Amino acid sequence: MHKQVAKDVLDAQTGKVTLEIGAGTLNQLRHEPEVGPYDIVEPFKELYEGAPDRKRIRHIYADIAEIPGNHRYDRITSVATFEHICNLPEVVAYCGLLLADNGKLRVSIPSEGTFLWTLGWKLTTGLEFRIKYGLDYGALVKHEHVNTAAEVEELLRYFFEEVERKIFGLAASFSLYQFYSCGGPVVERCRQFAERLGD
Repeated sequence: MHKQVAKDVLDAQTGKVTLEIGAGTLNQLRHEPEVGPYDIVEPFKELYEGAPDRKRIRHIYADIAEIPGNHRYDRITSVATFEHICNLPEVVAYCGLLLADNGKLRVSIPSEGTFLWTLGWKLTTGLEFRIKYGLDYGALVKHEHVNTAAEVEELLRYFFEEVERKIFGLAASFSLYQFYSCGGPVVERCRQFAERLGD
């Protein structure tokens, strides 16, 4: 997931301004060359405070709505975050408004809600969790993953005219991960939803 998101800048010679949503411990930066300013949205500062790559970050926001409206990004990225966001329509709308001309939203997500993804965690993390704690890992997943892969894709296609998808599996419904590159935001639609987040 990390490599696919960073693929567009691996050979970049000129600076691209990046915003990462849900940067966590800054582990995406291991895959990102230093080709331009890098901002993040991450509400939990405890995750990134001691990270060795912290010095590479230009601006840190706890919420996407904090970003000044005149900021523009050549690329907005997110790795395994969109499945966790409760107000995802508004966040995706903000992404559309913050993209520079010809900018791209690059998102990778687990194939939450599909047979193969469910089987995968049940036979690995779920089994280990049951043995170690005697508890159902599925309850935790249900609480943490509030959006399925199909729901994420539906939102991306609603707010963006150009959506390309790559899957890591045989088909979307039989995959482990999915990657999306989105361009051509429907600006008026994005504006209407982003205003809800700002209220």
